[in-house]
Amino acid sequence: MIKIEKAQVMNLEGAMRGARNPMSSWSRSDSGYNGEGEYILGPNDLSLAVRLCRAGSDHRKFIRQIMVSADITAPLYWWKEFDTYKVGTVANSTSTMHKIHSKPIEAEDFSCERLSGSAREAFDAYIGVIELKRQRYIESKSHDDWYDIIQLLPSSYNQKRTVTMNYENLLNMYYARRNHKLAEWHEYCDWILTLPYTRELFLDDAE
Repeated sequence: MIKIEKAQVMNLEGAMRGARNPMSSWSRSDSGYNGEGEYILGPNDLSLAVRLCRAGSDHRKFIRQIMVSADITAPLYWWKEFDTYKVGTVANSTSTMHKIHSKPIEAEDFSCERLSGSAREAFDAYIGVIELKRQRYIESKSHDDWYDIIQLLPSSYNQKRTVTMNYENLLNMYYARRNHKLAEWHEYCDWILTLPYTRELFLDDAE
């Protein structure tokens, strides 16, 4: 599973102002804020933005100034792949090291919705062992018990991170991961296309 919450898109206005710097064409800008405080691209600015994106990475520098922040909850096996996109992204996560013992460890803490039959039975038994270790650690405060919890924790454990990135990061992720085997990547790429103007900027006319 993957859950994306509290997404914010920032500095669209500043990015478009910068996009017009090379040709000093600020007078042609036709964007502005609507009654809800959203920055809406006018036809001139949107046309320029699309042309720059189609021209390639050397010309679409302005999208690196469009920032996105979101709270993302996803399994560790997904975060391991997300972490390949380190350049231009910043993430602050909940602490497994400090807080793993602070609440009961339950199946709801994991991305296990695709398990069935004997695989699910084995998983539930395994999680039960980790929970027993957690209870033992609460009583003993033994470093050995704590290590047992950390080293037994499967990669399906869900972790929440607050992530900041830009539209260039999202564009690269979209085209690298949209056909990935993991369902989480498909959901993430679908979310990317819900952000302002990503369909216009990221997708070719044929898509």
